[in-house]
Amino acid sequence: MSRTICLCILLSVFLPVASVSTSLWGKKVQLNGYPCMWQLQPHALVPALEELTVCILIRCHLATQWTGFDYKAPGSSNIELGLGGTSAQLTVWMFGEQWHLEKGLNLTEWYSVCLTWSSRAGRLKLYINGSSQHEFPVNPTKNQKLAPNGTLTLGVSHYVDANGEVQQMDGNNLIGEIGLFRVWSKEWSSEKLSMQSCADGDVVNWDQRQWKYACAPKTDNSLHCAWSYYNIKMWIFIVHSTKPGNCSLSLETVTRNWLRSIFHPNISVHDIFVSSPSHICHVVNNSAALRAQQPQGSTTLSNYTCDKCFSCEVHVNVNPAANVKAVQTDITALLSLTFSFDFLNLTAEPDSINISPVELPFVATDPSTTVSTETGSTQSLPAQPESTTQGPLDLNQTADKPDTFFRVNLTLRMSGTPSNPKDVIEKWVKKALEINGTMVVLNLITTENVGRTMEQNTEVATSRCQQKQQVTKKIYYCAFHVQEYSINSVAEVKTYINDALTSKYVNGSITIKATAKIEQIEPENCLEEITSTIYGIYIWPETFPQVKQEMGCDKPHSGRAFRLCKLDIETDRASWAKPDMTDCTPRVTISDLGNITVTTDNAAKVVDIIQDLVDVQLGNSAELSSSELDSVVEKLGEVIDVSFINTDVGGNIVNIISNILLSETNVTPVANVVLNLTDRMGDTMDFQSESVSLTAPSLALSIINVDPNGFAGLTFGVSSISSLLNPKTFVNQSFVNDPLPETVATISLPSALHTFFPSGDGETTRVQFQFYGTHDLFQDPCTNNSTQSNWTLNSYIISASINNSHIRNLTDRVVVTLRHQTPTQPGDKVQCRFWDFQKNGGQGGWNSRGCKTRSISSNQTSCLCDHLTHFAVLLDVSRAPISEADSQILTVISYIGCGISSIFLGITLLTYLAFDKLRRDYPSRILINLSVALLGLSMIFLLDSWLSSFSNYHLCIATAATLHYFLLASFTWMGLEAVHMYFALVKVFNIYVSFYTLKFCAVGWGIPLVIVSLVLAINKDAYGTSLPEEDVMVLQSTAQFCWLQNDVFFYVTVVTFILLILLCNASVFIMVLIQIRQMKVNKPSAKSSSPLNDLRAVASLTVLLGLTWSIGFFSFGSGRVVLLYLFSIFNSLQGFFVFFFHCLMKENVRKQWRVHLCCGRFKLSDYSDWSRSVTLGDRFKKQNLVNSDSLASDDTSSIRKVSNSTASNQHHQGA
Repeated sequence: MSRTICLCILLSVFLPVASVSTSLWGKKVQLNGYPCMWQLQPHALVPALEELTVCILIRCHLATQWTGFDYKAPGSSNIELGLGGTSAQLTVWMFGEQWHLEKGLNLTEWYSVCLTWSSRAGRLKLYINGSSQHEFPVNPTKNQKLAPNGTLTLGVSHYVDANGEVQQMDGNNLIGEIGLFRVWSKEWSSEKLSMQSCADGDVVNWDQRQWKYACAPKTDNSLHCAWSYYNIKMWIFIVHSTKPGNCSLSLETVTRNWLRSIFHPNISVHDIFVSSPSHICHVVNNSAALRAQQPQGSTTLSNYTCDKCFSCEVHVNVNPAANVKAVQTDITALLSLTFSFDFLNLTAEPDSINISPVELPFVATDPSTTVSTETGSTQSLPAQPESTTQGPLDLNQTADKPDTFFRVNLTLRMSGTPSNPKDVIEKWVKKALEINGTMVVLNLITTENVGRTMEQNTEVATSRCQQKQQVTKKIYYCAFHVQEYSINSVAEVKTYINDALTSKYVNGSITIKATAKIEQIEPENCLEEITSTIYGIYIWPETFPQVKQEMGCDKPHSGRAFRLCKLDIETDRASWAKPDMTDCTPRVTISDLGNITVTTDNAAKVVDIIQDLVDVQLGNSAELSSSELDSVVEKLGEVIDVSFINTDVGGNIVNIISNILLSETNVTPVANVVLNLTDRMGDTMDFQSESVSLTAPSLALSIINVDPNGFAGLTFGVSSISSLLNPKTFVNQSFVNDPLPETVATISLPSALHTFFPSGDGETTRVQFQFYGTHDLFQDPCTNNSTQSNWTLNSYIISASINNSHIRNLTDRVVVTLRHQTPTQPGDKVQCRFWDFQKNGGQGGWNSRGCKTRSISSNQTSCLCDHLTHFAVLLDVSRAPISEADSQILTVISYIGCGISSIFLGITLLTYLAFDKLRRDYPSRILINLSVALLGLSMIFLLDSWLSSFSNYHLCIATAATLHYFLLASFTWMGLEAVHMYFALVKVFNIYVSFYTLKFCAVGWGIPLVIVSLVLAINKDAYGTSLPEEDVMVLQSTAQFCWLQNDVFFYVTVVTFILLILLCNASVFIMVLIQIRQMKVNKPSAKSSSPLNDLRAVASLTVLLGLTWSIGFFSFGSGRVVLLYLFSIFNSLQGFFVFFFHCLMKENVRKQWRVHLCCGRFKLSDYSDWSRSVTLGDRFKKQNLVNSDSLASDDTSSIRKVSNSTASNQHHQGA
């Protein structure tokens, strides 16, 4: 039986794993004075680092000037980073500067010397044997980084000659020994360094393959470094030894059983990550197993499905900690032996085994995500482990042959007026072709012919009136694919499709006639593709078009991943769609981004990883934490700094920022960093066309390369803002003073800007526009604090910049036009401002310097500014008394209260109008008129928003005028209530007043009518809107409430009128209470009333006189919100209180309800003492005006009793 073995296909981004034989652990570089220079291999590149840690073991044998290591930037003679010293001091170099520490190293003693540096902290720290010795200040420079791709030597200083060769400099060579030189891309803390970590470096590690040397390393058993945590990478192949049996065990299970069987008890296996097997494998050189069975090169697995090969990464813990060199040797020996498991033989490729000490916690760095640049530098992406499947072989089942595909192009004419023609066409096509279940319609797109005059045909249609009608037919073009499942011949399928689509279709008034062009297409399969994602590595096998592949998730194993080989309607070719990983759990998180070192080759991949991680995190949570946000922004900054950004990568970055801005993440701490990041990206973006636009929801960037010689100005505009849709951008190659139609923001650059363009033949002049549809990046601490500022953002933000130029003090100003998010009201103040990055201690803030504000309308403001930056319009909200949340609550309270009042006012009116005995006195008649006015006010208030939604200018004016009228009428009748009380209780008339009720009605309804008529006559636009009648669009965008829009009319006809009425009513209220008090004192024999009855009487008077409205005049200061809530509750429920006190609490009303509405024992006789008293009282009503029924209920109010008694006595005395 033949055996075949293979190793999995190596990704182009993989780095060949290092053999343990190249490890330098337990070895040292011995420098005895003769030429022996160790230098970093040219292919082992050092990236641009913003922070780092360097550690070296060093032992001096002679007290001479020495060099520990020397790193120099390309083409520079200055030391970029270095360590040296003498017998009495240590010297540290960085960025060409040097610092001295008066501390020497004892001869013949090993020392661990570490340097740590961070650009953000602006400091360089020196540690000896884990203890901090000194901190050196490094001159802070914006975005300062270690120069990349330099040259590094150990034990000697060096220079680079004219041929590019590294040459040794004499005079300061180390006579001694060096070991464990490692470089990390992070600034380690003092706690980590104090632990004397044995972890290998992630930038430069202690491995022979990274070093070029003239003298071989020496073994030194005294270099003992005990460590517990290791990462093992290797290639494993499995071969059946007998007839294959059950292959149901997963690769991970087989590998775990193997390792547990061969490892010593003190070695525990943690995570295991394996890649998917492949049938076609590339053989790794020097494989002992392969030499025994197959020649080198590409091999094919046997037909036995249990034969497979795969890459593997294992995390192990050695307890107790053991010497790194010993662990590497022992584990390598164990893994190199063939292991038999059931009927399978497992073998690890010896040269592929790589065992590295790592930091805790374990961070998976899947073997297939190691990135190798063209020059051979090695960097690792974060944990993206295996492409595991649900079982060991979980191979995707595909069809034996692909289906047949056709492309159909239709030209059709449609008559009728369907609301959505494209939906009608799609339903018709699918119904015609998918009826028998043998084919499916794919990728249908429909476009309307708008390039020429619409074709019109006149058809004769005889109706009952024998009239001819014209039927307009619109032309549409339709393209789609047809996937045919059956095995019919191509000719038969074409005939079927043609017959189905060219038959006339009639559905009611809709008629479709079509002509079809049908052709067979033969798209190629989607080739096998290996995708490295945050969910693991998945090898998607070659797949037929329109077939969805399914694979098991790496985590959890029960989940499934899907990917469609999708047919493209534009190219008629098949390509892989984005995988659907909904059921899978990511193997990494945003916190693992710190383990990525960005290079020019992996920048696009890093952005993809960030986008996936952000999408997953925001899918599970509403926001990113501050640490997650910092990690994302920092890594995006590295991507932009390291490589040139193409449009695809730039678009992904814009989408990442947009997703974060639209979440609930607090981006204020990194706002300026994000703004600078987008600026840098636009300045360095690589694209071939003249301009490019990148858009995402609430975010847009447009970048234009302009010709300085022919620059005539430039205008940029944005429209269609929605949190779910990408904004639309417009660019006009000229200066446009007026805003572009239907835009929410425009900015126009004058031609005079060409004087600021960069000079030089090689300089490209690039203009960059940015638009932000969210305020999150522009949170000014001053404007956010309501106690310090009355300004708030009332527009979107737009900006313009020119590369390498600071534009200021322009004579021809930049014109910025912004649409208000909240339309302004008359008297509102707006101001143009720009984002000042230096304000608030570098946090940024809004500044108005250099900008002039020109108001266009209540919906737009134009800004004239003499510089370029980010612009917005701010609104003065000092007049706004409350927050938006309180405003919404108060609105709900008002609507509910008015609804309740309307119901009970209706009941009150029905009661008084239905029962004649209740309306025989003057107070009842006044109460009826007041109830009508309040009912009209409540009803119009409730209907106002609905009526305004019709966006009818005249209707809005009528609604506002009617609301104004009933408001004035309500207060007028409240005032007349006070007048009647004054006549009845304070100044009692003993004369007959003719037409008393009629005169009150003339005043109560006439004065409001006169006032409203005068307002309409003077300026009808004072109602509804302050803009001309034809500006319907503005009416639609207002607050959807028709009311007085003119401040002068509002304060004169509403505020002043109400204030006068309330002052008069309050005076009468006080006089009535004083008068009643005097009556009770003058007649002590009268039965005193309880305090509760007195309180009810006072509340009744307060409701009738409308004194609760006075709360509105005191709603200012710290208690304004509470007062406004009281104002809304009491006044919206005024109608209910009228019912409560003057229907429900009045004895005579309750008796009338019982007489006419009750039955049985609850029913009263119509003839009663009360009826007789009313009849008797009616005889005297023409002789005086006193009847105090309006004051309170008959049998509960002492006030009413006293007033009735007093009034009766006065009447008889007058008689």
